[in-house]
Parts: sequence; structure tokens; C-alpha cells
Amino acid sequence: MEETIKKIQLNDLHLALGGKMVPFAGFNMPVRYSSDKEEHLCVRNGVGVFDVSHMGEFLVEGPNALALIQKVCSNDASKLVEGQAQYSCFPNETGGIVDDLIVYKYSDEKYMLVVNASNIEKDWNWVNQHNTMGAELKNISDELSLFAVQGPKAIEAVQSLTPVNLSEVKFYHFTVGEFAGVADVIISGTGYTGAGGFEIYVKNEDAEKVWNAIFEAGKDFDIKPIGLGARDTLRMEMGYCLYGNDIDDTTSPIEAGLGWITKFTKDFINSEALKAQKEAGVTRKLVGFVMQERGIPRGHYPIVDASGELIGEVTSGTMSPSMEVGIGLGYVKTEFSKAGTEIFIQIRNKSLKAQVEKLPLLKG
Repeated sequence: MEETIKKIQLNDLHLALGGKMVPFAGFNMPVRYSSDKEEHLCVRNGVGVFDVSHMGEFLVEGPNALALIQKVCSNDASKLVEGQAQYSCFPNETGGIVDDLIVYKYSDEKYMLVVNASNIEKDWNWVNQHNTMGAELKNISDELSLFAVQGPKAIEAVQSLTPVNLSEVKFYHFTVGEFAGVADVIISGTGYTGAGGFEIYVKNEDAEKVWNAIFEAGKDFDIKPIGLGARDTLRMEMGYCLYGNDIDDTTSPIEAGLGWITKFTKDFINSEALKAQKEAGVTRKLVGFVMQERGIPRGHYPIVDASGELIGEVTSGTMSPSMEVGIGLGYVKTEFSKAGTEIFIQIRNKSLKAQVEKLPLLKG
């Protein structure tokens, strides 16, 4: 039986804008409108808008909301203040990751979890399975559209649309307010590009109105629609993990460099095993690297040492539009994980030199 591909609310609008639509995570999504490079540089230097309405959203409410989040998430959500968001992951029982996510705190008894599109059903089942304390759960994924207005000119491009002072919405904080004449819009200082900007959550029925208003307001700033192709190259320059590539059910948060979101000040699923792993040390680590020789690394390319011995594998790779050089992420044996270490990427049977770099790969 063929899987039915879901359509986001503005599917037809993206087609009208010339978006090249491809199946991604079970949804028909715009991968590009012009070229990946042009769209990438538009976001890095100006402002662009991604329709990422395929993402999943779950509400967790009631007196036991925090207890459930603390159990299923690796990060410590008790540290959140109202209007704050937190990057986290769902550890599984075997040392890997069910998904990575963002936790939004509205109040002591109301939270929203934003999960990856490809994992909506899996995550929903996982959270429900562990909800032994009776928190109230609601899957609102099909009710919301999500637009990421990203880039250094994002604030000035859309400030005219809201009474909220956007320059006061701090990184990983959010507010609920009026936006483009629509009430109760979530305006969040988050994104997956490292270029600054916001993520705007709106009800589906208001999506087209808000999208059009953003483009009208941003006209003078040369605002453009941006596809998933550029989203991928932007996040790679920052060294942000993509679920299914750099992290999955078999990668531990400690190996993936996500120790900073793995807090052992509380008990959570598999916390004892992960704590033991952190103390003992891991045998492989996720690193970012920059090619020192001409070549474009791609997922699953072997990583070898100077003598040609296999030491790891590329998980994500591309030609960086900002740096104009091949970059990537991959797992290597721990002894090769230090910044400055020379490694070699096997591209078409050639071992090409690369260097491990501290993240983000794009400096400055």
C-alpha cells in the first residue's frame, strides 16, 4: 500500500510561487524556488521565509505536565520560565534517541512540544506510552502552520505586523500576541539556520493571510520564500543535528555532542545508562569538519585516517554556499574528535584531506 503524502495548508500557494515540491517526511514540501545557493545566501545576508508546517506539535497540560516532560526528556524543563523554550531530546531505553524536540513553557500547567515531521506518530505513541501520571495530551499538529522568518533583516522586515517589540523577544523565548491582524500567534525567537529571526505558529485558517502579510511587509527587504534545500545547508554550517542523519535510534546524546541537553540532576528514561556512559567516555563522537582539498562530502561516505584505516562515517555533507568549501558532520573514533585533527573523507575512491573543526563551522 502506497503511503499517502500529506499536504501542508499552503501547498497550492507554493506551487503558484514556482516551488519545486518533493515528498519529505510524509509531506509534499517545497525543496526550492530558485536555487539552493541563492536561497541560502538570501537567509544568511537578508531575510527569507520557510514554510515548515510539516512539524509536529503536542500540548501537554494539567498538574502532571511537567512530571511527564521530565520523564521523557533529557533536558531539565523545571528550569524553564514562562515564555521560554528549550532544546531537548527523547532518549530511548537502549541508549539512542527517539527524536530531538523543542519544549515551550506557557505556564506551570501548559507546555507545547515541537517534534520532527517524520516522527510525529512515533513520538506521539512514545509520549503516551510513558504518560503513567495522567498528564493531558493533545496532538495539534494538523491544526497549525509554522513559518520560519529567518535572517539578519527578519526583525525590521516584519516588525510593522505586530505590536510586540520583536527586538525584545530573546533567543529561545517566545510570546503569544497579535501578528498581521491575527490574535494568539506564537512568535518564537527560534530557528534552524543560525541567521537570527523568528518562528511564527498560526492556525491553518489564518496561514495564507499571515504568509501574504509577511511578504507584503518584507517587500522592501527583498524577502523571498526559501525551500528545504537551503534549510539543510544553513543548518549544516551551524553544525545543527538533523534527525535521521546525524542522530537516530542508535546514536546516544553523549556521542552526538548533546551532553549539554542531557541533565543528570533528575531521573529520565535511560538516565542511569547514559550517566554511566558519560562517566566512562564514548568510543565515537559526532564532529564537524571542513574539507582541505576539493570535494563534496555526502552522507555515508567513509572517514579514514592517514593510513587509510576506517575511523568513521559522514552523516551530513554539502558544499557550503557561505564558505565555498565542502563541509560536513560525521562520527569518528573519539581519538580523532579534537578540533584541528586531520581526517580524510573517501570521495569516489580518493582519500581527500579534511580537518575537524569546532562548531559552528561558519565562524563570525
